[in-house]
This record gives sequence, C-alpha cells and structure tokens, in this order.
Amino acid sequence: MNAPCSITPSRLRVDAGGDTVTVTGSEPRLTWTPGPGADSAAVYEIETRIDDGPTSIHRVAQGTFEVPWPYEPLASRQRVAWRVRATGGEWSVPHSFECGLLDEDWSAAWLALPASAEASRGHLPAHTFSQAFTVDADVVRARLYATALGVYDATVNGARVGSTELAPGTSSYDITLYAQAYDVTDLIVAGANRLELTVSAGWYQGLVGAFRIPAEWGDTPGVRAEVHLDLRDGSRRVIRTDHSWTVCRSRIVAADLMEGQKVDLTAESEPMPVTLPAVQAPPVSWSPAPPVRATATLRAASAWQVSDSTWVIDFGQNASGWIAMSDLGTRGTRTTIEYGEFAYDGGDLQTRHLDSHRPGEPTKQFVQRDEVISDGSGTTFEPRHTIHGFQFARVTRDGAPFDPASVSMRVVHTDLERTGSFSCSDAALNRLHEIADWSFRGNAVDVPTDCPTRERLAWTGDYQVFAPTATRLYDVLGFSRKWLRSVRDDQLPDGRVANFSPDGRRIKLKLNDQFAMMTGSAGWGDAIVLVPWEMYKSYGDETVLTENWDAMVQWVDWAASNARSARHIARQRTQPEAAPHEQYLWDGSFHWGEWTEPVPRNADGSRANPLQDNPMEWFMADKGEVGTAYLYLSSSTLASIAVVLGKGEEARRYEELAAKVLDAWRTEYLMGDGRTAGDSQAGYARALSFGLIPHDQTDDAAARLVELVHEADDHLTTGFLATGHLLPTLSDAGHADVAYSLLYQRTEPSWLNMVGRGATTIWEDWDGVDLEGEPHESLNHYSKGAVVRFLHTHTLGLRQPADSVGWERFTVRPHPHANLTWAKGHHDTPRGRITVAWRVEGDQLEISVDAPASTSGTIVGPLGESIAVDAGGTVVRVPLAAATA
Repeated sequence: MNAPCSITPSRLRVDAGGDTVTVTGSEPRLTWTPGPGADSAAVYEIETRIDDGPTSIHRVAQGTFEVPWPYEPLASRQRVAWRVRATGGEWSVPHSFECGLLDEDWSAAWLALPASAEASRGHLPAHTFSQAFTVDADVVRARLYATALGVYDATVNGARVGSTELAPGTSSYDITLYAQAYDVTDLIVAGANRLELTVSAGWYQGLVGAFRIPAEWGDTPGVRAEVHLDLRDGSRRVIRTDHSWTVCRSRIVAADLMEGQKVDLTAESEPMPVTLPAVQAPPVSWSPAPPVRATATLRAASAWQVSDSTWVIDFGQNASGWIAMSDLGTRGTRTTIEYGEFAYDGGDLQTRHLDSHRPGEPTKQFVQRDEVISDGSGTTFEPRHTIHGFQFARVTRDGAPFDPASVSMRVVHTDLERTGSFSCSDAALNRLHEIADWSFRGNAVDVPTDCPTRERLAWTGDYQVFAPTATRLYDVLGFSRKWLRSVRDDQLPDGRVANFSPDGRRIKLKLNDQFAMMTGSAGWGDAIVLVPWEMYKSYGDETVLTENWDAMVQWVDWAASNARSARHIARQRTQPEAAPHEQYLWDGSFHWGEWTEPVPRNADGSRANPLQDNPMEWFMADKGEVGTAYLYLSSSTLASIAVVLGKGEEARRYEELAAKVLDAWRTEYLMGDGRTAGDSQAGYARALSFGLIPHDQTDDAAARLVELVHEADDHLTTGFLATGHLLPTLSDAGHADVAYSLLYQRTEPSWLNMVGRGATTIWEDWDGVDLEGEPHESLNHYSKGAVVRFLHTHTLGLRQPADSVGWERFTVRPHPHANLTWAKGHHDTPRGRITVAWRVEGDQLEISVDAPASTSGTIVGPLGESIAVDAGGTVVRVPLAAATA
C-alpha cells in the first residue's frame, strides 16, 4: 500500500539517453513522477544549479510534472543538478545530467576508413584509429565525445569505454547523426595515454534486408571524436581527431551487421597516416532513446555434438545478440560460429526457412556466421560489430578441443526500462506473455525491427501494430521518438511514408523504382500519425505530436489527394462515371492490405503465397475497404491532434475530411444489418475498433464476427493489421467468451499453439514449427504478440479511458475466464505505479487496486457497478457470475 503522506517526487529524468552520464541537447525537458500521496492539484518547485553557479527556483503550474527547459539554452558541456518538491513537501533525490557537445562546438576532423579494393560491401574490414597523448596535470573530469558513419567502439589505455553497443546507432544518415558522450575520467592516467577507435561499416555501408542489398548512405565510413580534459587548475585540454592520428587494419578482418564478423587475433598491421575526407555529414544530435546494451548473459541450456568437429548449442531462448567464447584454443585455432533460430532435436542447425525468394531470381541463402582465429592468449571473443537473432549456435573447430561450457549468449537490445507486468493462474498465458515480451526485446535493437534475422528492417506497419502493447511493457517514449525522426527523414517528397525507416535503400530518391511504387500503404504509412498519438495518450507528451505534425499532415493530405485522383481499375471498368462519395475511397494506389491472413498448407507442406504465386493478381486486388478505414482513422486522429496543439482551423478541416471518408466507407462497404462487403473477421474487427459501424448496427456486426469465428471452428482468420484488435473488440462487444475461446485455442492458427510447440518468441507464421517439426519463416516476429495487451486491459482489466491522457484517469474492469482463479499486474504510469490484483473467492471476485493520488480510478464490477478507487488502495468484493466467460 502506498503511504498517503508521501508527496516527494521520484524518478527524475530528462528526454535523453546516455551511457555512464546522461547527456542532452541544449533545451531538455524535465520530468518526474509525483509522490504517491501528491494529488493532481499539487504545485511543484524545481531547484536547479548549472555548473558551479548559484541555485535557482522555478515554480511550475498546478498538476504539471513535465516541463520544457525553463532557463536559457544550455551551452556545450554544461552540467546540471536539479531536484523537485511539491509545495510543503520534501525535496526529491537530486538528478544530474550534462549538455552534450553541440554541433557548432565540434572542432574534430572526420577520419575516413581506408578503401578496401579486395573486399565487397558486407565483407569490409574494420580499422582502428589511434592517438597517443601525455597528461602531466591532475584531471578532474574527462569526457569522450564520439560519432561515426558506421559502427564504432572505443578504448582508453586498452580499457573499454562505456557500455553502449553498436554506437552511434542507426539513423537516416543524410539528415540525422547521433553522437555519444562517455565519462572517461577514471581511465585517464598520469603520463602516457592512448585512445583507440575501431570502426566498421555498420548500418552506414553494410547489407540491408532480406536480399542483402548494400546500404546507400555513402561511400566513406568514418569517425569523429574529441576528448575534453578538465584540469584541476581550471584549464581545459582537447584531444581531437585530426591529421596527426594513425590508422591500421584491426583484427576484425570483415564485419557486417547482418552476415557476421571475422576476427584474426594473430593479424598484425602497420599504422599509416589518416585520410581527412570531405564528409557531408549532418549536424550532430543527441538521441532521446536509451542506448543498446548487453542486458543479460545466458548459459547453454544443452549442447550436443553432430560431428567430430561440430557442436550445436541451445541457449534455451531466441533473442538478439552474440556469443561470448572464453576458450579459443591454441594459437592458430580457427573457430566458426553459425547462428539460427532452429535446430532438430539432437541434430543440426537449420536456417533454410530464413532464405529469401523473389520471383525470377536465385534464392538468397541466409547467413549469420562469425569466425575467429586464436592467438592463444586466453582472450574472450565477442563479435561486437555485428548482431544476430538466434537460439542455437553451431560451433565448428577442426583439430582442437572445444568445451561448450566456454560459450554463453550475450542478449543485446535497447536498454528499455520495464514499466508493466502481468501474471495469472494459467501457466500457458503467462508463457505467452513472456514470449511476446522476449520477441519485442529481440526486435528493439535501436529501432523496432520486424525480425532480428532475415530482414531486420524497421517496418512501419509492425510498430504501428505493436506500439500500444509496447507502452504497457516498457517506457518506449524516447525509443519511439528516435525512430519517428527517421520516419520523418525518409518521407517521400509527395508525403508518402517509406515502408521502413531508416531506409538504407533511399527510396525517396528513386521514385521510379518498383519498391517506390509499393510505398504509401494504409496501415504502414499511418504509423506517422498513430504511433505519436499512442505515445501522447500513454505518456502525456505533446512534444511527440509537435515533432511529427508536419509529417502527419503531409501523409494524410497525400492519402486524401490520392483517394480523390485515383480509382481502382475494377471500379473504373464496372462504373466509368464515379459516384460522388468515391473521391473519399482510398482504393486507387498500392496497399499491403490485411496481409498474411492464415492460409492452410498444401499436402506437400507448401503454402499458397499470393505475392509469389501470382504477384500481379495480388498487387491489383482491391484493398479499398482497408485503405479507406485507415484514411478515416488517420484523418480523425489528426483532427484530435490539432485540437491538442491548438490548431483550430486544421482541426475543423480534418474533422470534415474524416466525416466524409466515414460516410464514403459506409456507403461503399456497409451492406446493412452490420454486414460489410468483405465479410471477414479482419474487416469486422477493424470496423468495430475504428468506429466505422453506426451505433445501431454494432451489435449485428459483432454477432456476424462471432458467426465467422464459429464458422472457422473457433479459430482466427485475421491477418497482420487486425489481429491485435480481435480479442478486445469481441470482449468490448459483450463476447468475452468468444475472445477467450480464440485465446485458449491450441491448434493453429493460434497463440497457444506456438506455446505448445515450444516457441520462445512469437512466430511470423502461425505454424512456424509445423506438426512434422519443420520450421517456416521467421521464428521471431513480434507483431502477433500484440495480443498480450488484451491480458493487461481485459484479463487483468487495467485500462485508460479513451478521453484520458497520460493516465490522469483509469478503469479497472476485469474480464475473468472460468479457467482463471487470479491475475495480477502493474503499470508504471507518468503519475506513478498502479497495481491491480484480483482473485476468485467462491462466488465472489475480490479486486484490489493501489494507485497514486494524482490519478483517479474506477473499479467496474461485473454487473456494471462503479466503485471509486481511494488514494492509497482499495479492496472490493463483487459478485462473480456475470464476469466469468
């Protein structure tokens, strides 16, 4: 139970990432979590000290606990210490951060990687840049500021700098480039010192996507860095990259983020002078996201030998990362490590399911392979210039012994702060929640990718589908803002949104490319509107709306213009003269559509794939019902965003557009009695969730959805876009029993089929491992894991009302199932932690809620009775019967 008298704020933070020190731009936002006893009327004071200057007090508005920087913009490297208190309360624990080295204050030169004529992209060597320097005075503070066009790591006097992996992270390098700051005070010694920066091609020049096409950001990877030494006498010294540095080939003889890394620890290379290229790099920025880190180490769950020289190791969990190997054998011993998501029981690794196929082209064989040659020194091998998606590793070592106990898995992803939990009396549902959580983490490597293996692209549609679930698991605000900047950077000149961002193929510059013609799809491009709105609703952050406003407008205006100017070819043939409402039907351009609706396999194990089997027929299919639904959702959401941002004229314009699109959708696709033209589970789930069905027909539409579920033998038939909406829509329409019948379904297509077949992450295909034990497609594709939001919002029952922002209000309305005897969970909201638990006691349902005073909550019982949640905690007992599905 929270102490009602505790009004002291906690969790002070700024909108920035950082390694050993938190680093911001010049005008950071200050945020804190109110004390659990502080109500929404509390007034706060901020005490701030910049560098060694005087303290100042800033008073903020009533109920505010997130404020823009209230002082003059910070200068480079200024240090800030601040704390907060509610009026009449105690000061919080202080928090400190620093302003980074702002772009205009960088004096370092760019150093270029030497060209490698004998190596192709994807197999380029890494190079190490070095500088020796002498320190003959006491250092009180030392900072390394670094960035790269590529991936870099740094050492000072041979010791690793920081804990960030894959720095500086990925971005759309033509517009955005991030830098990092590291506290290296303890690494600097009196006398001789050496700074080394090892740089590989990384995202800048490496291979991209399923077909391993080289990224096209530029031809010259490079690095830029400065060490600032603050000396005890008050002076400052700067060591910067310049012509005096040297460069040599590192022992990383080839590195690619997709295909792997080769290291020869016996290799020697002579240093040579550096090249100072004419680099057209964008201004340096400071990321709002947490860094990528190795967050866990997993030992082998089992291992077995498949030949005299080859072992397979099972780490028990599919994840993103790499291996660490402590025993490399004697000098000259070569070890090869191949990574994959599947191995036969007691048999070999299998990766054929991750091969890529394109009509008329050879199969692109999937490769994730590292190689190391030992120098016999006992060095631990970690390939930190690549990353892999895997559960299994095949280790090959000829002519030397190998001990599987010398290998562990480093789990690597963005170091997100957990903000939510769920557990219940059903072990299978707990496992489903766990594997969905793992699947998201495995795809949260600096940006939200679709899978960590075959494509590893930050598809807009995937995150649009999963973002509402992500906010219930982790604090993803900074992570999402960073990614959305790439979405804006990659937006096409006409307003279309790229299919994935960062887009190393740079489709915005290739408007006649076939893939450019497949850009601008409903449900994918709409991420630029729907993801910021979800972040705003979850965190109360208007900044994410302001940052993306122009891009949202360009997207919706393009979609609306396309609806007016283009008609689907089938409509043109059957009705040459367009009806008035058709100018609001978005059916005349490319859409992915519902995408990957379940299709049974053929007798030979193959499955019909419309995109491959008959690409033109699939491409030309009328997907206007989906497109128009999303045009309504994005235009109505944009109107709401305009209201929040005080843009009255724009709000009216997009409200009018949304009303006309809604009327057009109903005219064209609503058949009466709640039936839709498409008459599919996906169509009804979407239409009910988006509010497309008139109120007097929603019961009929929901009843038809139930019929379709039963006709499918209580299996789902939804695809990529609608699956996350299916269970909440059924439950909210009074059909929780049908929602749970789908959730508890054990045969494919179903979530618990994955659990039953041993999945450790969410599969791309419902039968990712089929009944014969054969793998198919990616085994870590997090989008279908969006279902676990239902466990939070309906099974546990904790949700935010549609008209609430930042959890100013909440509702607890459990939808228990007869199989469940208890559930519990929490959510760390911007206002503090809300904890919910319920338990079946005979014919009663006992519900307990703890919540901070700054939010107001209501418990809704099975019979519709409402009970206010008291600050500090509430326990109620209500009749169970009507609540059980």
